[in-house]
Amino acid sequence: MKSIFIKLAFEAGADATLLLAIRMGMALPFYVVVFVVLLRQRQAKSTNCGSPAFPVPIVIRSLLLGFLGYYLASYLDLSGLEYISAQLERLTLFTYPAMVAALAWMFLGEQVNGKILAAIGLSYFGVWLMYGQERSFAPDANTGRGVCLVFGAAFSYSLYVLFAKPVMQKIGSREFTSLAMIGSTAFVAVHFLCTHSVRDFFNVPPVVYVYGLVLAFVCTVIPSFMINEAILKIGATRTTVIGSVGPVLTMLLAVVILSEPSSWKHFAGMGIAIVGVSLVAKK
Repeated sequence: MKSIFIKLAFEAGADATLLLAIRMGMALPFYVVVFVVLLRQRQAKSTNCGSPAFPVPIVIRSLLLGFLGYYLASYLDLSGLEYISAQLERLTLFTYPAMVAALAWMFLGEQVNGKILAAIGLSYFGVWLMYGQERSFAPDANTGRGVCLVFGAAFSYSLYVLFAKPVMQKIGSREFTSLAMIGSTAFVAVHFLCTHSVRDFFNVPPVVYVYGLVLAFVCTVIPSFMINEAILKIGATRTTVIGSVGPVLTMLLAVVILSEPSSWKHFAGMGIAIVGVSLVAKK
């Protein structure tokens, strides 16, 4: 539902940077409370064993990964949604497992077989099919720019997924999630203050805060903990397959709530990309 509420907030007058600041600002207190509780528990244990609760290098890595996964990826994603439909955005972002497979081959030496190559091809063929159809619906729209921005978001999130699991294995998924989100909020705050005045944060229609609150908790806090725990338990690729229902629901909600145009090519592109992503996750 994230893309739907972002589109509604844009219609109400918010821009990408402002909406991201509202979203992360409302979510921040929850992550701080969770981290403080977990820190106290760690400190009680570390007092007995003499080791630090959180090693400084691990904290720095968590903050930097938060920059990739929840600041840069989120900002590029929201910026892309200013140009393309929620349907195309969700499908483009959903192809990140194919990027993870390619990056794992490039940086971690993992093997790339025919199934993975087929998965990558199908994923991006599905996006291309939907992209072509969307350009026919809105020939004057800057669809290409929007897709490139969302691809950038997918790439940034792919790097996050690739390097987050080793950190989570060392300190735990809840601890890592809290640190990463606190760090990403700091980056969002710096970005906002460099591009907006503080008054802009409070000078928006009240409904934008409602959308921001939903984005903060329903689409940020709850999924961030659940997804990271799933990645730790069953791995990123299996987590993605289970979440493959997401793009389908986004498409249906976009048509019903936002009245976005759709066609058989949209559904065909969605289906082809989901099949491709599923191939990456199956042994």
